[in-house]
Amino acid sequence: MRVLGIETTCDETAAAVVEAVPGRPGEILSNEVMSQIAEHAAFGGVVPEIAARAHIETLDRLIERALDQAGVELKDLDGIAGAAGPGLIGGVIVGLTMAKALALAARKPFVAVNHLEAHALTARLTDEVTFPYLLLLASGGHTQLAAVKGVGDYVELGSTVDDAAGEAFDKVGKLLGLPYPGGPQVEKLAAGGNVARFDLPRPMLGRPLPDFSFSGLKTAVRQEIERIEPLTAADIADMCACFQSAVVDTIIDRCRVALRLFRELIGQPGAMVVAGGVAANQALRRALMRFCGEAGLRLILPPINLCTDNGAMIAWAGIERLSLGLMDDLTFAARARWPLDARAEAARLGRA
Repeated sequence: MRVLGIETTCDETAAAVVEAVPGRPGEILSNEVMSQIAEHAAFGGVVPEIAARAHIETLDRLIERALDQAGVELKDLDGIAGAAGPGLIGGVIVGLTMAKALALAARKPFVAVNHLEAHALTARLTDEVTFPYLLLLASGGHTQLAAVKGVGDYVELGSTVDDAAGEAFDKVGKLLGLPYPGGPQVEKLAAGGNVARFDLPRPMLGRPLPDFSFSGLKTAVRQEIERIEPLTAADIADMCACFQSAVVDTIIDRCRVALRLFRELIGQPGAMVVAGGVAANQALRRALMRFCGEAGLRLILPPINLCTDNGAMIAWAGIERLSLGLMDDLTFAARARWPLDARAEAARLGRA
């Protein structure tokens, strides 16, 4: 089975062709990604209108390159998958409309993919992990822990009550005057900083439910910066080290609680899977390796290029769904919000 995947939910335009053969891991035949960092750098963050326009300008060429690299034509595909949300609605509409148009023109099955589900299932493309497993999804827009019981079957164990981890990294980078995106810059400078200099909080530490909160940590960083300004290069490196350490400590504590809850609700997970852009952070990866080693749990860390947004994960999610006979009508609407676990989202909104 060969599927074309299209991803335009934020500031990466991506297209990929993935092939699945029974009894073997999935094979990525092509994976084209066009980053928009340069377009958004001057604004210190993603501008939705600029992102949507950039998707329009580059998507057709990117799809053509993905098909050429894979050595296939539209007629050779078994389906076309488009990310239908969650994300910046203008960008989502661009990619979803393209996917529908190609499916209609080529008379191929169309699959509307949940971007979060694509992250959640990437480990099955790379490592053939079996259900159920524990998922840590940490990105610029989402931070949550979930039990992945099957395709389309998710139980949210914990989520962020405010900022996502990746968003906090970028905002702290901006507070420190670092170039956009701030997350990779913070990680780079943290390697040379004094991790013990600033006493920063570990939000939600020890709470009985594995939820996250990063806004208070971000506020503590801002207050420390204001206290010691003007900042030297050493000050910035030390703050990066202390902030990153606080985030990692918090995530590991929340994972520990989530694992206990998973075992109570479902049983022993087959593995722990980490996904999303923050999964590229090496300090977090090392901490997760130690945690899973102590817990006797297999850890699945996708390759760095599959942690951030890409078309291969959309194509693979399309393959997973098509393999179960699941496909979508061309009337499927783009969604700015699309939770993995709709029941948990409804309960959270009800409490608010």
